[in-house]
Amino acid sequence: MMSDEYTEEPPVARVPTGIDVSVPSVARMYDYFLGGKDNFRADREASEQLSAVSPGSRAIAVNNRRYLQRTVRELAHKYGVTQFLDHGSGLPTQNNVHQIAQSVHPTARVVYIDNDPIVLAHGRALLMDNATTTVITADMRDTEGVMTHPDVVKLLDFTEPVAALFVSVLHCIPDSDDPGALLRRVVDRLAPGSFVVVSHLVAEDPEVRDRLTAFMLDATQGNWGRVRTPQDVAGYIADAGLEPLAPGLVEVSQWRPDGTKGPVPESTEWIEFGGVARKP
Repeated sequence: MMSDEYTEEPPVARVPTGIDVSVPSVARMYDYFLGGKDNFRADREASEQLSAVSPGSRAIAVNNRRYLQRTVRELAHKYGVTQFLDHGSGLPTQNNVHQIAQSVHPTARVVYIDNDPIVLAHGRALLMDNATTTVITADMRDTEGVMTHPDVVKLLDFTEPVAALFVSVLHCIPDSDDPGALLRRVVDRLAPGSFVVVSHLVAEDPEVRDRLTAFMLDATQGNWGRVRTPQDVAGYIADAGLEPLAPGLVEVSQWRPDGTKGPVPESTEWIEFGGVARKP
């Protein structure tokens, strides 16, 4: 059952023209799982149906968000990273990448990329007074378009280390668009000493992979990729010539835990799997 606090839709004025809110969006489903308000009935219903199909999906989303926050804090604090390029960033919530990075380095520069115009609308409102952070609407598969976008060029210096984030987004890319090739294209544009942060929905059981992939493809009307295997994700990292930091590629709640206990999923039939890797 959906909570009564989500019975009202966001104001129509906040919805960009041309957006069909009757079709669930991955970004807005994620927002709902995280307790956000920038989602619609279709997103909430799809999220609840997903939880029924695979109990623990909300816990996976929450733990993945905490993983994102830990990796950004670690990269900014321990490794001195001051530039972040967040692919498929989703809707802004609490403790966003720029807030964490700039709490360590006040002049840290952050670019968010998403193809959902609602993300652009809300992101720009949030960042109106932040000169070192921006959000662009782009297809993250278009590496050349992203890297040469005026807002990206203005903020990021690709001759210096950058942290490229691919947190819970590569599974949104179908095999025909080759997520591994996307990762390689981005890494090729990064300076040595840069980092890549990855998390990806995986399952060892082929029946689970097929069932959950079919659900997401149906819910999003084909705007998704597939659940893959841990070996697939490890292959993407290796093929891009990246060197994983300790503890390597793991279920994300196990990546350098900070002692704060997250929710325990009711099922572990699929997990977010990933880690942080460095370009030599």
